[in-house]
Amino acid sequence: MVSKKRLYLIEDDPDIRKLVRSLLEGYGYDVQTFANGGAARQAIRREVPDLCIVDLGLPDMDGLTLVRELWEDVRFGVIILTGRGDVSDRVLGLELGADDYIVKPFEPRELVARVNSVIRRRDQLAEARGTAQSGQARFGDWVFDLGNLILTATDGRQESLTAAEAGLLIALLKAPKRVLSREQLQGDDQDRDDFAFDRSIDVRISRIRKKIEPDPKSPRLIKTVYGAGYLFTAEVGWG
Repeated sequence: MVSKKRLYLIEDDPDIRKLVRSLLEGYGYDVQTFANGGAARQAIRREVPDLCIVDLGLPDMDGLTLVRELWEDVRFGVIILTGRGDVSDRVLGLELGADDYIVKPFEPRELVARVNSVIRRRDQLAEARGTAQSGQARFGDWVFDLGNLILTATDGRQESLTAAEAGLLIALLKAPKRVLSREQLQGDDQDRDDFAFDRSIDVRISRIRKKIEPDPKSPRLIKTVYGAGYLFTAEVGWG
């Protein structure tokens, strides 16, 4: 029997907690709710979820602070739930490593679709990590270990990736020397016409470049093809 995916909802509004929990449990998720960030931190130490849904307006801390902490743990996804409609807040959340965001007030069907999408993408990432011959990809001066999302250079230097960054890099590694559009890199969200999410692709590419390129301002491995997308230029070896 397949175990239910465990979701943590971190939201101070009791009505929204009740609504979201009931909604997602109706779709087969195991949902636990928390009214503040501190309680959620303690729960994560005890048992790791598959996904955290984080409200930005928490009573004990700024939700973005919690998102910043959570992105460092690659074992679960993060969705921002926010009443802040400003694009800069949404971009910042995605830059900090969140997989997606939902703006209040939200349509229940959209929330379910976003949760399903993030869970599906992370399952696909886990599958890619598990089915690669040895769980490693080699390119340029780097070896990428899909098991722990760590890049190791020939000189021994190591860089870790967030799950969102790893998903983008894996997409590029699977299609070397082919131009991939932002829509293709967005995967399940390719029908989404959204400036903030589109901008997050560019930001995450920039962060990957800072980790793998000798000169990120003049990249050699990940080229921008203006008006088209991104091109991974190196040969890639698996195994």
